[in-house]
Amino acid sequence: MTAEQAAAAAIRVRGLKKSYGDLEVLRGVDFEVARGSVFALLGSNGAGKTTVVKILATLLKADAGTACVDGFDVAAQPGNVRESFSLTGQFAAVDEILSGRENLVLLARLRHLGNPGAIADDLLDRFALSDAATRRVSTYSGGMRRRLDIAMSLIGNPPVIFMDEPTTGLDPQGRIEVWRAIEDLAVLGTTVLLTTQYLDEAEQLADRIAILHQGRIIAHGTLADLRQLLPPASVEYVEKQPTLEEIFLSIVGDHNTPAND
Repeated sequence: MTAEQAAAAAIRVRGLKKSYGDLEVLRGVDFEVARGSVFALLGSNGAGKTTVVKILATLLKADAGTACVDGFDVAAQPGNVRESFSLTGQFAAVDEILSGRENLVLLARLRHLGNPGAIADDLLDRFALSDAATRRVSTYSGGMRRRLDIAMSLIGNPPVIFMDEPTTGLDPQGRIEVWRAIEDLAVLGTTVLLTTQYLDEAEQLADRIAILHQGRIIAHGTLADLRQLLPPASVEYVEKQPTLEEIFLSIVGDHNTPAND
């Protein structure tokens, strides 16, 4: 990587447009994602979040505009772009017949990496899956499958990860497990582009947030920036009630050994 690439944003999107026939999905989308940050792209179903990810992942061509990933243009340098990222979709792309460790070893071998066993063991430990390493993935909970899927996306140490609604269909504990995995990625310096329709997810994880609506970014910034868009909050003294999440975790236990699910 050149010095210029290192200084540039990990992801840069300018004037991105995409239509399907008469349907305009993206109408000029602009945003940047700083290296080593978690960027949340919010929007309701059909807002165009997945279309943005597909364009960035070179799976779809934009009608207009430019996009760069890790300093490479997605249209002019698709091969370099593909070497710079991993993609985790809405459903875990794991082989249920194989064990968790076998899934990781297989992918490391397919990428021609040295010592695939050591790579697998390191990722299993990192994502709290060591106790379930030899179990078939078909026996894993939803949260465990998703954590394995994220672990697989890290093979080869890509600098950028696209996560397209990664907690879709997960129960509350599964969502929290995935949140912890994403937080760990950010600590280690991986750039994460997260698309989600869950507002609490973006609030919990993102350094910066963009709201995609009707094909355009209508607001973006930190959570504090977005709060400034609303009138000042009035001060009231009320009894704080526990959230449903706090109640749920209090009842079932917020276990730190999810591999035993």
